[in-house]
Amino acid sequence: MTSQKVKPSLLIKRQEELPLSGTAFVTLLRAVLDRGVAFRFRATGFSMSPFIRNGDVLTVSPLSGRPRLGDVVAFVKQETGGLAIHRVVATSAEGCLIKGDNSSRHDGHVSEANILGRIAKVERNGKKILLGLGPERYLIGVLARKGLLIPLFLPIPRRLKTLLRRMQT
Repeated sequence: MTSQKVKPSLLIKRQEELPLSGTAFVTLLRAVLDRGVAFRFRATGFSMSPFIRNGDVLTVSPLSGRPRLGDVVAFVKQETGGLAIHRVVATSAEGCLIKGDNSSRHDGHVSEANILGRIAKVERNGKKILLGLGPERYLIGVLARKGLLIPLFLPIPRRLKTLLRRMQT
């Protein structure tokens, strides 16, 4: 059997982004994840700063097991039907208590049915960002739940700011 090279369609352009509405994006994301395939997209907003910044490229993987404390998850917002990316700060029978790292209020309890996937990778300027998704996510989750994460990052001393930048780039 000979292998043939398949040429990409002339309609597909490299590095082109497809703008979608919130509900259309959620539908597409859900369809891809339901097939067991990871999904990449560009983040918008500042609610997860400094760990995820506006413009970072995120990879969402399908859930394998229940979300855990500190996991960063993609979920459907009840009130709008749109997508949000925030951190699990507690779990209970009601679902997961979710909060943005840079938010003063939590999103409430989100049922597991509304959690689409887990953030597996964050890329900034073509480089993988490690801080925020590794074992430190547990501590970040606890600090975020107790409202101690935001004060940590407001008055950042210059040395700590330099260290954080080095770790994120």
